[in-house]
Amino acid sequence: MGMTMVEKILAQATGQTAVKVGDVVEPRVDLAMSHENGALVINQFMEIYKDTGLEAKVWDPSRIAIIFDHRVPAESSKTATNQKKIRDFVAKQGIRKFHDIRGDEGGICHQILPENGYVRPGYVVVGTDSHTTSHGALGAFSFGIGATEMASVWALGGVLNVEVPGTIKVVVNGEFPPFVGPKDLILYLIGLISAEGANFKVIEFHGSTIENMSTSGRLVICNMTVEAGATSGIVPPDEETLQYLHKEAGVRGKIKTFGPDADANYDRTIEIDVSKLAPQIACPHTVDNVKSIEEVEGKKVHQIVIGSCTNGRLDDIEIASRLLAGKKVSRNVRMLVFPASGRIYRQALKKGYVAKLMAAGAVVMNSGCGPCLGVHQGALAEGDVALATTNRNFKGRMGNPNAEVFLCSPAVAAASALTGVITDPRKGG
Repeated sequence: MGMTMVEKILAQATGQTAVKVGDVVEPRVDLAMSHENGALVINQFMEIYKDTGLEAKVWDPSRIAIIFDHRVPAESSKTATNQKKIRDFVAKQGIRKFHDIRGDEGGICHQILPENGYVRPGYVVVGTDSHTTSHGALGAFSFGIGATEMASVWALGGVLNVEVPGTIKVVVNGEFPPFVGPKDLILYLIGLISAEGANFKVIEFHGSTIENMSTSGRLVICNMTVEAGATSGIVPPDEETLQYLHKEAGVRGKIKTFGPDADANYDRTIEIDVSKLAPQIACPHTVDNVKSIEEVEGKKVHQIVIGSCTNGRLDDIEIASRLLAGKKVSRNVRMLVFPASGRIYRQALKKGYVAKLMAAGAVVMNSGCGPCLGVHQGALAEGDVALATTNRNFKGRMGNPNAEVFLCSPAVAAASALTGVITDPRKGG
């Protein structure tokens, strides 16, 4: 029997000819990522060395990446102190894949990793963030772990115990209709299988729609596989992957690619035709409470958010600026736009997208996770309704348990900003 994409990666990472679902293996970790929660990892890491008399040294500083993004700039003295702690640790350990609070090289961790070429096809990537699933877009087995597990990775040679997961094969065909795209696809899939429909599984994407999808779109769908309970999402690498890594991420040299075997064994196969797909909306307070836009049109909104590790890339900002160009955001709406990285922000400035958005009344913010979490930027008031291109709408997600968050695509968000109610971008005007 052949192997799925993840089975092949785990076999390669453990030096075996084959692995199967249920095997417990110790794969070599190619990249270990943390953000501000790296302060917790440091605490656990130092505990490992406590009373040993050994110097606390990470196993391989070149395989560790730390990015400040969740609370940037620091909103409290506690956060600032933790960030200082990480800076000191990074300097002492010689960790060079460190992205501090800088406009030129900062941003959200799940954008920083791909655009800097830190992730490659076939890699095993772990991160202390649930949306580490994003990096499966580049053909990696990428998943979230806790701070204690990460401390062990840092200390013990970059290995951890992994039970080989089963895989759900999702075959997507058809051409997206106007104003429908990857965000609508992944919301539809989550609504179809539920928030627990892929628990402890990998979702492997195939089909002509995926083959024709940009890396940006693939990042969207892999990012949100965790919202269906998946351990990871993955797209087998192809020419699009190579082009992105060489041209966008600046990777030099040959990149090895491979895919699953034709006779691989899947837990189930799901087929989707996007040609008749409508814009999708995830309604409060769960991501799998998905409805077609026709069912929620006209719902009054108070805040529009475009950005995050899900939809903060250049194509997302472009479609928003195109829909808002020469128009004005409704007086009853606050519109926040936060690019996923400093690099994307600069590109959006150069192309004139930022000017168009600001002229329309949007507030263009620094790259980071603030409005997605509502921790120190973009928090909602009592009774507020937010429409966001982010990835979660749990109660209290944007800082207030007595507010509502609806999830959508950038096209729906921009169209709705003009009217002050959830609006179908296909209807123009």
